[in-house]
Amino acid sequence: MAHDRPQHTSPLGYLSHGLVWLYGLLLAVPIYYLLVTAFKDNTAIFSSPAAPPTTFRFDNFINAFQFVDLGHALINSTGITIGAEILTLLLAMPAAYALARSEGKLGEFIEKLFAAGFLIPAFAALVPTVLLAIAMGLFYNPLFLVIFFPATQLPLSVLLLTQFMRAIPKELEESAMMDGASRWAILWRVYTPMIIPGLVTVALLNFLTFWNEYLFSLSILGTDTATRTVQVAVPSLIGQQTTDYGLLAAGCLISLIPVFLVYVLMQRRMENALVAGAVKG
Repeated sequence: MAHDRPQHTSPLGYLSHGLVWLYGLLLAVPIYYLLVTAFKDNTAIFSSPAAPPTTFRFDNFINAFQFVDLGHALINSTGITIGAEILTLLLAMPAAYALARSEGKLGEFIEKLFAAGFLIPAFAALVPTVLLAIAMGLFYNPLFLVIFFPATQLPLSVLLLTQFMRAIPKELEESAMMDGASRWAILWRVYTPMIIPGLVTVALLNFLTFWNEYLFSLSILGTDTATRTVQVAVPSLIGQQTTDYGLLAAGCLISLIPVFLVYVLMQRRMENALVAGAVKG
C-alpha cells in the first residue's frame, strides 16, 4: 500500500509563518495596551503601563458615558451609519448591474468614471460639502451625512459589486427574461441572492468607513452633544490641562465595540467571499 510522503515545510514557509505571527503580534500589542489602560487610573498607567490591572473597575466606562454623553453619540453614529449603508447599497446595486451587463465603450467609460472617484481627496471636497449643507438647510443635521456618505463610497461599492455580478452567467438572466421577468425582478430576485458574499463584503467596508469618519462629521455636525457622532465625542475626553488616559482609553474601547460586533457577525460570509474570489481567480 502506497503511503503519502510527509510534507516538509521549506525555510520560506517557516519565514512566512513567522512573519504572519509577528504581524499579528504587532496588531495585538496596541489592543492589549488599550484594554489594560481602560481599567486603570493615571497613577497605575504611568507606573506600570504594560501590567494588567489589579482590579477590574468600570468607573472609566461609566464616566465616559456621563462626561461626554457617549450614549447619545453612539445613537447618532448608529443612525447615520445604517441610513448611509442602506442608501449606498440601494444606489450601488442598479449601477453595478448596468455596468456588469453593459457592452461597448460607453460602459467602459462609465466604469472608469466611477474609478476616478478614488482620486478625489477628502480635503478637496470639504469646503464645497459644507457650503452644500448650508444651502440645503441641513447644516448641523445628521440627515445630510446620511445623504452625503454614500457619494464617498459609491465608487468602491459599484466597482466591487460589478465584478461579482460579472461572474454570474448571462444564461440565467436570459432564462429569467424568457419567463417574463423584468430587469428589476432579475436584479433583486436572481442577482442579489447570488452575490450575498459580495454584498456582505461591501457592507462591511462601508460600515467601517461610515462609523470611523471624523472630518466631515466634525465639520457638518460640530461638537454639540445633540448631534455629534461617537468619533467626535471621544476626543472631547481629552482635558485642556490634564488628561485621564484611562477614561480616554475606555471611550476608545466603547467606540470599537460596534465595529467588533459587526465584524464577528459578518466574518464568515466575508471569508467565503474572499475564498470564492480566489477560486474564481
